Amino acid sequence: MQPQFTLTFTADPAHIDVLGHVNNAVWVQWMEAIATAHWEAVAPPEHLAAYVWVVARHEIDYKGNIREGESVTAETFIPDGPSGARFDRRVDFRNAEGRVIVSARTTWALIDKVTGRLLRVPSAVAAPFLAKA
Repeated sequence: MQPQFTLTFTADPAHIDVLGHVNNAVWVQWMEAIATAHWEAVAPPEHLAAYVWVVARHEIDYKGNIREGESVTAETFIPDGPSGARFDRRVDFRNAEGRVIVSARTTWALIDKVTGRLLRVPSAVAAPFLAKA
């Protein structure tokens, strides 16, 4: 089982689009918020000081939605090890009934803060986010 991290998000009036539900751009913001929170909760201070992640790609499946005042529980995990400078992350959003209504796979790229360049993901950076053997 992969190490997982969860957060709850509640739709407020600013999140709602003309159809009366959470706008797609808000789901992307929530994906970034949980990824950042997971990184900040797990990574040691020296990694937080040395590296930053940027999005290279989003793949999102929308299977449902929520309306103002409703909440979702977001669960994120790293499905596979890194590939060079890239690291994929999954986020599943579950509604009050526990059904996954939005599922995403995002490819993140690691940037060295000093040089501003892409950096192969060191095993020490990846290890805290991967399943223990």
